[in-house]
Amino acid sequence: MSAPVIEKREGGCLCGAVRFTAGLTKREFGACHCEMCRRWTGSALLGMTVPEGNVDWVGEEHIASRQTSPWAMRAWCRECGSNLYYKVTIQNEWSGNVELPIGLFDDANGLTLANEIYIDHKPDSFAYAGEGRKLMTRQDCIEKFSLLGTA
Repeated sequence: MSAPVIEKREGGCLCGAVRFTAGLTKREFGACHCEMCRRWTGSALLGMTVPEGNVDWVGEEHIASRQTSPWAMRAWCRECGSNLYYKVTIQNEWSGNVELPIGLFDDANGLTLANEIYIDHKPDSFAYAGEGRKLMTRQDCIEKFSLLGTA
């Protein structure tokens, strides 16, 4: 049983070829500092976890995707290259969700940075303001998300 939708937010890629409406189950998002996310986004992935069934896409024919690790895939707009989502493809507690970059939302106000993962991979050249976030190292993530043998 999935969590109830607390609000819907719209968003899309840079060129507008892909649009979506996401039914949020929370207003918290996280930051991933792993090397793959940093290379994919040019910084950390600031992503909102949304149940895959809570996202309605328009322009799906413009979405390309690629399996980027043994456990996940990433998708982008074929027209402008905007990163659209990250999705776990192995069976674990994150299966069935997508991570939507918060920069895609038409309105990203009112959201809270609640966690940072791969914190031991974060470059020392930047830091996020605020306190009270959950911080996880690479090893914490491997253990929690059952990625042993795949990282």
